[in-house]
Amino acid sequence: MAGRSRRRRQTAAHLEITAFINLIVVLVPFLLSTAVFSRLAVIDLSLPAQNSGVAQLKVNELQLEIVIQPEALEVGDRVGGLIERIPNKAAAPDVSALSRLVQQIKTKFPEKQDATVLAQPNTPYDTLVQVMDAVRAGHVVQGNKIVRGELFPNISIGDAPIATR
Repeated sequence: MAGRSRRRRQTAAHLEITAFINLIVVLVPFLLSTAVFSRLAVIDLSLPAQNSGVAQLKVNELQLEIVIQPEALEVGDRVGGLIERIPNKAAAPDVSALSRLVQQIKTKFPEKQDATVLAQPNTPYDTLVQVMDAVRAGHVVQGNKIVRGELFPNISIGDAPIATR
């Protein structure tokens, strides 16, 4: 019996996971409370078509174009020319006057959905968004009520021609 090796009886090891569960119980609410939930707002835009030239334009159709200049907003028709020049108020664009003008234009062209916003390369992002919001939506008369509705929701953006002085 000396040649026999004795085997020890090995007992199965028990996993001690209570410390891990305590950690998870504390960690999960902490991570959930510190998580940043952000709302992402998306504006659908389209770039002007490459073949949109003078040959494609129709004389009877409005091609609304808003040019953001450093000192004013120029609202015009690509074919018909300048409709109105809205000077800035206190070094910021007068978006309320722009909104009123765009609402007047919408009453004359109710089926029109497209507009182009042209901005200088150094135009602040906030200014661009304010102008786009004024062009996209505003107050519309429906029957005997004034409701907030879409004006020109299909906005194309591009670079404005640089003014020479």
